Amino acid sequence: MPSYNAPLRDLRFVLHQVFDGPSLWARLPALAGHIDAQTADAILEEAAKVTGELIAPLNRSGDEEGAQWRDGAVVTPSGFQDAWKTYAEGGWVGLAGNPEHGGMGMPKMLAVQFEEMLYAANSSFALYSALSAGACLALDAHATPALRDTYLGNIYAGRWAGTMCLTEPHAGTDLGIIRTRAEPQADGSYLISGTKIFITGGEQDLTENIIHMVLAKLPDAPAGPKGISLFLVPKVLVNDDGSLGARNAVNCGSIEHKMGIKGSATCVLNFDGARGWLIGEANKGLAAMFTMMNYERLSIGIQGIGCAEASYQNAVAYARERIQSRAPGGPQAQDKVADPIIVHPDVRRMLLSMKAMTEGGRAFACYVGQQLDLAKYAEDAAEKARAETLVALLTPVAKAFFTDTGLDSCVHGQQVFGGHGYIREWGQEQLVRDVRIAQIYEGTNGIQALDLLGRKVLGSGGEALRLFAAEIRAFVHGREHPYASELIEALERLEALTGWLLQQAKADPCAVGAASVEYLQLFGHVAYAYMWARMVSAARQHHAEDPDFCQAKLATAEFFFRRLLPRSLALEASIRAGSAPLMQLAAELF
Repeated sequence: MPSYNAPLRDLRFVLHQVFDGPSLWARLPALAGHIDAQTADAILEEAAKVTGELIAPLNRSGDEEGAQWRDGAVVTPSGFQDAWKTYAEGGWVGLAGNPEHGGMGMPKMLAVQFEEMLYAANSSFALYSALSAGACLALDAHATPALRDTYLGNIYAGRWAGTMCLTEPHAGTDLGIIRTRAEPQADGSYLISGTKIFITGGEQDLTENIIHMVLAKLPDAPAGPKGISLFLVPKVLVNDDGSLGARNAVNCGSIEHKMGIKGSATCVLNFDGARGWLIGEANKGLAAMFTMMNYERLSIGIQGIGCAEASYQNAVAYARERIQSRAPGGPQAQDKVADPIIVHPDVRRMLLSMKAMTEGGRAFACYVGQQLDLAKYAEDAAEKARAETLVALLTPVAKAFFTDTGLDSCVHGQQVFGGHGYIREWGQEQLVRDVRIAQIYEGTNGIQALDLLGRKVLGSGGEALRLFAAEIRAFVHGREHPYASELIEALERLEALTGWLLQQAKADPCAVGAASVEYLQLFGHVAYAYMWARMVSAARQHHAEDPDFCQAKLATAEFFFRRLLPRSLALEASIRAGSAPLMQLAAELF
């Protein structure tokens, strides 16, 4: 049976020794005195227990039982209700929430590490919490004080949950054509009518109320995305005294039967004149929703890291025990009829690929979390603006690259198991199924690539990339580093391609779409190279404190720079081929 143990040593290494989170927190007034290294370590220790002992044991049974839809109601898998109660009582829903409304107020650098544990333990269970945390972000940033007072504390406490209702049967990526309508009422509320699909946790039996964040259009709204507003629509109406009242006119029409994350209820929701309240300004709902979406996209990216870590742990344990054939250099286990498969070069290739990309992703997630903390808490205007630019630039990379490499790592883990990886009892086939959705929801990875190249890089004339590149060069400058030349060479490749694409896009309308996915992959490799360069410096600095751990880190870095980073050469060649190979075949000839 698979098990999950949080990689606490590596999480602490990234948080304390690579990015020195405690020093950052000490200089940000909103965090100073609220969180320090000891508190962070205590939270991580407790999080490891909650995810490993409470939530992970429900992963396989939750997959086999699945969420069930019965006459409009959803029944979550056995054990989920009790686990949710314990989870909520521990304050985990509001870990990074606003303390003014009952949240714990922890920095995002720490929250991303908890999210990784949660997704690694049980992706289906994690999603009920992730959407609640995201809904709170939108409410905290854009709702009226009265709405914040009514809803935030109850969601942070886990008594109520949140959802995000964007997609409609005919409108996924193109939200400008949604049909859900909002009719204003004399009391300042609105009646919401329409159908939303693919709503994670749209109905469940874990909480006494569900707070839907719904995109809809007012009667006089402009056409397209500039005519979208955001509304809060509770499943159960809330009385003036905060108690629950009548059931609102929103119902679950069905749940989807999915490839994976079967313990998570993915719902069709019908709003039949349901009462709701405007969040933020009219016709500016996308801006308000994207407060939630940017955090959610990072969270879903971390699903890729979590599943990859679980896959790696399982595969390493199996590779150490499974004996097949002899090592190429001669027998290693003299007392056995064959050697453990971890001695074979190809098995090591898969394990090291998983290890290098997962640990690189873990560091990058913490780095993006650091930028989110600076964007939220920094008092210096220039520092805040710089962090906001980096968050916008790096969020699509995190979402897409984490999940692309996460699927790769789950497939590698399955391959290490051979035929046993295709059998349910080992857990590997579930990881492959569960992680696959992460490349699709919260904006498909193709859309993330278009956002990165078209909006964030070319849309800024390359300025956002120059900001990131300047930081990388500043890190290398004046420092003796074994991989400085490889890092700078990869960065220069990315910069040269960016300049080339700026010119191509002026003459070729298909240039961005043709290059975007490979460009994001190349960007991801460069970002990971920067993360690995920083981890190498930290490992060399702290080698005497923990020689085995640091030596493993340095060996994994060598594998990354020698075997994985060179893929940037092939990505460059593919991008420079341009759009013609994609566009010249007539549609009727496919």
